[in-house]
Parts: sequence; structure tokens; C-alpha cells
Amino acid sequence: MPRTVYAFPTVNDVSASLRDFVLRAQDEALAKHDRFTIALSGGSLPATLARGLLEHQTAFQWSKWHVFYADERCVPLNDAESNHRLAHEAFLAHVPIPAEQVYTINPDLVGQPEAAAEDYQHQLMQAFAPTGDDVRFPVFDLILLGMGPDGHTCSLFPGHPLVNERTLWVSSLTDSPKPPPSRITLTFPVLNHAHAVAFVTTGANKQDMLVRVLDQTEEGLPAGMVNPTAGHVYWFLDEPAAAKLQDSLIDRPAAL
Repeated sequence: MPRTVYAFPTVNDVSASLRDFVLRAQDEALAKHDRFTIALSGGSLPATLARGLLEHQTAFQWSKWHVFYADERCVPLNDAESNHRLAHEAFLAHVPIPAEQVYTINPDLVGQPEAAAEDYQHQLMQAFAPTGDDVRFPVFDLILLGMGPDGHTCSLFPGHPLVNERTLWVSSLTDSPKPPPSRITLTFPVLNHAHAVAFVTTGANKQDMLVRVLDQTEEGLPAGMVNPTAGHVYWFLDEPAAAKLQDSLIDRPAAL
């Protein structure tokens, strides 16, 4: 599996290096086609991302960004649990990405998770196959993910039936072990068709789970199941998170 694990001294260093990484991903995408497609998770990721992006806004071609969510809670967009609200408050409200290029859960369907997932899959189809082309799965330029304390990523939880979904682009669940229970999520086939996937994981409380995900891959935890078939997976860690990993797994660049 093409995988690179970076460790940086502090969260601020993670943010700065992630900014440079995203800028390169944008530029590589725009050299191939006229847009940059990126999917985001929630949790602490939007704030970590924003800390770097907002310091160097002028380096980015915001008008070419198309922003999706790797998963979303079935709540109103202004709810405290909404991933979109987290991303909007952290940085989307502060950069000139056209509103129609930020793809959110349909607020009229938050009480109907299955319909919300179908609608979001339709949004992806309109974005990635607008002329009805036969596209098996979308290919994102970049997907940014976090890792939960149980090794979940997106809303793909250990032992949940959704980890075995191989057909749908977007699926729903109403029994999330972490509240709120109703969510929609990208599935593994979509994650694993991306050009690049980057995990952003910080804090000493992630040490033991990172060992299980990165050193003990045979355990099959969801975060360890992200293996792009024609792309690359990156991990951005701070030193407290990386403390228990084997040194041979880790790259500690001065800068990216």
C-alpha cells in the first residue's frame, strides 16, 4: 500500500505542512482539469486545516474548489453537530468559494437518512458524471479524514455492516455508535478511488489506536482500510500522537 506517515513537533506545524500539501494537491489537480475536488471530515479537522489555509489565502484558487463532505450528521446545517457548520465557521465563511460549489446534505431530508444519502449520491453523480457518463465511482483529487478513538473514519465504524458496502457511493446509517445516530457517509469504494487521501490525527490520546491502525493492519480497523487503488494515503501526525509508532514507519521532514 502506498503510504507515507509524517510526524511534526506541534499541531501548528501539522497545520502549516497540511496547507502546503493541500496547495500542491490543488495545483496538481488544476494542471489536469479545471477544478479541485476535495472532501472533508468533521471533528478537529476543519480547525486544523483552517489554521494553515487562512494564513496564506492568496495562494489558493478558491473559485476552482468543489467541496464535499466525507460524512455528515443528519441534522440541520446550523446545528452544533453539523460537519458543514464546523467547516463553514472554521474557514469556508472566510474564503470566496462559490456557494454552489459547496455540496451539503439536503436540509429538507435530515429526518430521512436513506433519502438524504440518495440525494447526496445524486449530487456526486451530477458533479462527477454530469453528462451521464458511465462512472463507476468518483475520483476525488483529495479526501481529508480524521480517525476516531475506536479507529473509525467518516461514519464507517468497526464491525458495522457499512464497512462491507461495495456498490453505493453514499450510504446512510441510523445506528451510529457515536451520537448523533443518523448519518450519511462516503463508502470505502469512493475513498479508495481517490487520487490522494490524507488523515490528520493529533494528540497523545491517539497513540494506541495509531499503533493498531498503522502497525497492526491485520486487525482491519476502518481507518486502516483506506487504501487508494491508484492513489496514495498520507498521515499527518504531531509527535504526541506518533510517540508509540515504530521509527521506521515515520518521516519527519523539516517542511513539505
